Amino acid sequence: MVNTTEPKKSIKIENVVASTAIGAKLDLIQVISVFEGAEYNKERFPGVVYRTKSPKTAALIFGSGKIVCTGAKSIADVGIGLSNVFDKLREMGVQILEKPEIKIQNIVASADLGRGLNLNAVAIGLGLENIEYEPEQFPGLVYRMSSPKVVVLLFGSGKLVITGGKKPEDAEAAVEKIVIELDGLGLL
Repeated sequence: MVNTTEPKKSIKIENVVASTAIGAKLDLIQVISVFEGAEYNKERFPGVVYRTKSPKTAALIFGSGKIVCTGAKSIADVGIGLSNVFDKLREMGVQILEKPEIKIQNIVASADLGRGLNLNAVAIGLGLENIEYEPEQFPGLVYRMSSPKVVVLLFGSGKLVITGGKKPEDAEAAVEKIVIELDGLGLL
């Protein structure tokens, strides 16, 4: 039975990583005392790790005033998660920028082509200059796209992982391109 899942409809954002800077230095010992449940062990990691439950994110807060948000499932969740951190810092009396710039660093998404792939044929068909495929080392094929500028991991199951995107549309464009290329090679 052929799975007729439309690959673009199967795209799911798994993780959004974003960074920001609040424009102020932070005393991480003070941060850990105010942020309930936060973790700080400077021998293991140089920043405070603060996890939020709704939305589920983790903020990595550094003494320099830089903050990295990870674990979000959408760009909106990044904004909400970081707003919560900004509000807590303001409650501490930290003078931070009115609207710190939030920069998306990486979006990781998954998708499903709906059928298995012969990765040896895919590697040859797509051309070895953009491909890394060493099945003894890693079970997936690594395809570095130039447009959109993302890396796609293709697995024999037909599952894909798209990483390196800066906006959700990058994953959509990558999946569309993969489907067109593989279909053109008679591999889908």
